[in-house]
Amino acid sequence: MNNGNLKAKFQELGITNKMVEACKLPFQAEPEDLVDAGFDFFGRKQKLAVNAHEAWIEMRTNAKNDGLNIHIVSGFRSIEYQCNLISRKLAEGQRIHQILLVNAIPGFSEHHTGRAIDLHSGEGTPLDEAFENEPAFFWLSKNAAKFNFFLSYPKDNSDGIIYEPWHWCYQD
Repeated sequence: MNNGNLKAKFQELGITNKMVEACKLPFQAEPEDLVDAGFDFFGRKQKLAVNAHEAWIEMRTNAKNDGLNIHIVSGFRSIEYQCNLISRKLAEGQRIHQILLVNAIPGFSEHHTGRAIDLHSGEGTPLDEAFENEPAFFWLSKNAAKFNFFLSYPKDNSDGIIYEPWHWCYQD
């Protein structure tokens, strides 16, 4: 999506220039090195950047060897997908200010890089703060850095994003 189309989409979604300027997240370009990453927790095909995919496979295998099944809930999301996600939430009656506490402005999501993954262990509801009480979260907290994955949005983060114990991002 080019810059002109993105600005038009922002207007359509009610994302003002002031909101974009206040965004503390960096703009994220979509990668060209996406590979198939299998199916997510819901059976949808996922893609990740090559290095993130290789590290994810290794991390998931190590977790499995420790008795944990960790699944992707969401991997790569295009800027267009992010726009549609916000549009659906607006159609459901949510206000843009509420949505932007949970979803990054299109173009600013780590998911656009193909390096971010939302994870679930099969216990409880996916994408829920209760994930922080699951054995998988404790395992990730202790081990994810060995595979270059880091928790992007800890409690009280400076980015203004809600606490997301399920959201981990690969860093080269």
